[in-house]
Amino acid sequence: MLETIIILYSIYTFVKIYIGVMQIGYINQEKRKIPVLMSAEKYLVAGNYAVANGKLELVSTFVDYFMFVWWVFTGFAWLSSVVQVDGTILQAVLFLFGFIGVNYIVGLPFELYQKFKIDEDFGFNKMTPKMFIVDTLKSALLFVIIGGAIFALLAWIISSFESWWLWGFASMFTVAVLANVLMPTFMGLFNKFTPIEEGELKEEISKLMEQVGLKNDGIFIMDASKRDGKLNAFFGGLGKSKRVVLFDTLTEKLNTKELLAVIGHELGHFTHGDIWKNIGLMGLLLFIAFYLFGHLPDALFLEMGVSPSAGVQIAMLMLLLPLLSFVFTPFMSAVSRHNEYAADEFGSEMGGKENLVSALMKLVTENKSFPKSHPLVIFFYYTHPPVLERLKELGFDASNTIVGEEEELPSDGIFSFVDKE
Repeated sequence: MLETIIILYSIYTFVKIYIGVMQIGYINQEKRKIPVLMSAEKYLVAGNYAVANGKLELVSTFVDYFMFVWWVFTGFAWLSSVVQVDGTILQAVLFLFGFIGVNYIVGLPFELYQKFKIDEDFGFNKMTPKMFIVDTLKSALLFVIIGGAIFALLAWIISSFESWWLWGFASMFTVAVLANVLMPTFMGLFNKFTPIEEGELKEEISKLMEQVGLKNDGIFIMDASKRDGKLNAFFGGLGKSKRVVLFDTLTEKLNTKELLAVIGHELGHFTHGDIWKNIGLMGLLLFIAFYLFGHLPDALFLEMGVSPSAGVQIAMLMLLLPLLSFVFTPFMSAVSRHNEYAADEFGSEMGGKENLVSALMKLVTENKSFPKSHPLVIFFYYTHPPVLERLKELGFDASNTIVGEEEELPSDGIFSFVDKE
């Protein structure tokens, strides 16, 4: 059984590496061709940024593979010998803290290199080492409190129920749903949320929300710029009461009409029930994962030199979950891309097609997102359609569009739109 799992994980790793290598080669070729959406200089920078991230991801994938092999052949047995305490639940929690801790330490150099080397070189990172340490300590405290409680709950379920995988799925699915609702609250520990000033933007956002039957639970500006320069926004809450959070980087770069078109896109997701669809897909994946990994034979754990204790079973689930997720990724990505097209159409109707086009083009430029990717990357990983395809679906041909270094993107009816085929 262990040999089979090693083979499957090896295939999974090989496919990931192959896709990564193809992406790097593709972008290295495309970045030297005629630029689209950006000036030649920005186009090359965006390509270099994508390649740098791709190379780091390749190295990280290799390390993840070796860590997987180490855990199943040696790591679990070693950690079990270190964690020797009385009590099934306490032992499981401490074992999982050790498992997560070792993985975090191994992955820390990659996180630091990403943030303080790659993002720093390309002008994204605004975080200081002090801020990073403070954020890490806050995250660690939250993990010990919340993660410890979740691990304890799962360990209790495993030790108390014959069909623990079913009750484990139900509990983790509930936790995942609650996490979506409480996310803005937890983010408040790391960022400052300032209520948006009275004015046209606040009034227009409230009007858009009312049109789709939502109640405004607050519109806030988040000080995202103190950590990086990327643009984003999100909604919080699962019911009809929604909290709107706009990154300050977003409000600085987009005008009111463009912001409203972006909000209209997000409201399209709500109107189409995409949030519940995503939750349903996540629930399906969790159910399959708990079912499969909840039926792993005891012989497998004996091959690894450990007993099938609660901590080891949970760690094994966490170790194998990326493999299962990868199998489902193309399907989930395809569904998500379909939803994004529909949300774009909705957003263009609410906020104006030209405004949404203008906003998308600015987002790509400011986030240094290379507008092209290898088809395999799109098939597996793209939850959003490529921006060129999104613009084409909106009726705008961006294949020959270049935005100069100092040129402002047009947003007042001077775009040239074409009929979709």
